[in-house]
Amino acid sequence: MDAAALYRLMTWLSPSFPVGSYSYSHGLEYAVEAGLVWNRTTLEDWVKAIIQDGSGHIDAILFCAAYRAFRETEGSASWSLPEVVETAQAMRGSAEQMVESQDQGRAFLDAVRGAWPSPELERWAQDLADRQMAPAYPVAVAFACAVNQIPMEIALSAYLHAFVASLVSAGMRLIPLGQMDGQKVMAALEAPVITATQVALGCPLEDLGAATPMVDWTSMRHETQYTRLFRS
Repeated sequence: MDAAALYRLMTWLSPSFPVGSYSYSHGLEYAVEAGLVWNRTTLEDWVKAIIQDGSGHIDAILFCAAYRAFRETEGSASWSLPEVVETAQAMRGSAEQMVESQDQGRAFLDAVRGAWPSPELERWAQDLADRQMAPAYPVAVAFACAVNQIPMEIALSAYLHAFVASLVSAGMRLIPLGQMDGQKVMAALEAPVITATQVALGCPLEDLGAATPMVDWTSMRHETQYTRLFRS
């Protein structure tokens, strides 16, 4: 990967990139209120489960499918990009999770098109508009990375790192935790993120699924939580 591609990847997945990731907790806000997450260890376990068995795992597989749908020669990819987009819309455990993913996906695509325009991005944006569809966040990131020839494994690792960092940041504010505890959680999640990346690279879209019902439950309960800092 050349320096320009690395620069773009770091920019796109930086907390300062305008997708609004800081405003979502993925149900973690209710998990803290319900006493399911209350310290560094429980935050680590919660995020690890999401990455290994929950929406993080789903997002990683969708990321690979979207990347391959663009990069592989016509007819060789197992799934077309519209099929991946539709599948991503269906694979959300709650209304807030859908809003979280689609709003970030839409914002990401708009920002990349504005700063790094390309014919491929414009064609895809028009196709989405014609279909009245919004891309899930991992699908949008994967497509942009594929267009810019950023290697899939590196791009996926960076995406999962950003996803984990956003959840840990939310947990630090909600529990609350100090900066050092937050960094210890990030360090502990290094191996799970690497493993999740490798698993997703070899997992076909047909095997898509999750096993984190408590995360979905907390996300649903967050929809009616009385006092909220986050949108999800």
